[in-house]
Amino acid sequence: MSGHSKWATIKHKKGAADAKRGQMFTKLIKEISIAARMGGGDPEGNPRLRTAVLKARGANMPKDNIDRAIKKGTGELEGVNYEELSYEAYAPGGVAILIEVLTDNKNRAAADVRNILTRAGGQLATAGAVSRLFKRQGIITLDGEKYTEDQVMEAAIDGGAEDVSLSDGVIEVTTATEDFEAVINALNGKNFETLSAEISMVPESEVSLDHDGTAKALRLIDKLEENDDVQNVYSNIEIPEGFEAE
Repeated sequence: MSGHSKWATIKHKKGAADAKRGQMFTKLIKEISIAARMGGGDPEGNPRLRTAVLKARGANMPKDNIDRAIKKGTGELEGVNYEELSYEAYAPGGVAILIEVLTDNKNRAAADVRNILTRAGGQLATAGAVSRLFKRQGIITLDGEKYTEDQVMEAAIDGGAEDVSLSDGVIEVTTATEDFEAVINALNGKNFETLSAEISMVPESEVSLDHDGTAKALRLIDKLEENDDVQNVYSNIEIPEGFEAE
């Protein structure tokens, strides 16, 4: 399980995921809207929109919310125009971070990202220095206390999944990007309820720090994720065994 996924798991177990549910839905709505604006409102003819809708369904977003987000993107409902930006950075300890932004004010977003990094002892990296350390992959998570690894594995592998693993009460299914939709459909076909489903940037290798260094890097990641303009944050930090969220 990747460091980012495991950190999300730790926060989920502490109940923080529910507290951030509204913010997560806001970010998903922005992604759906910009996908619909760029490629049209029909998911069948718009792969990016189809992936965004699958991600929203994986997070159990109501269908009405998804439909409104699509209509805002196509102009059927009044909405906001967002710009896409990405930043590459390092957290303290040399942890690589990819930051994806969707914003209606790129100057504000750029200033906020720089300020968060500076305050936490991080720094921006040159273009390509961090992105080359990651690969794009489908990540689907399910409740390991609700389902067994074997139950999920049977359906996931039939759908074309690359791997299924259980860690800290969460089952993680990994897929190639081109097989992501088929695996989601295979799991849905067996009535599995997902915790999340997304095309993610997964690190090729991870950086391990001591407890204090890990906590410092994760505080920076949290601060970035809390920013309204920041859509996704990916890192290559390895979470030590037994690490607890502060």
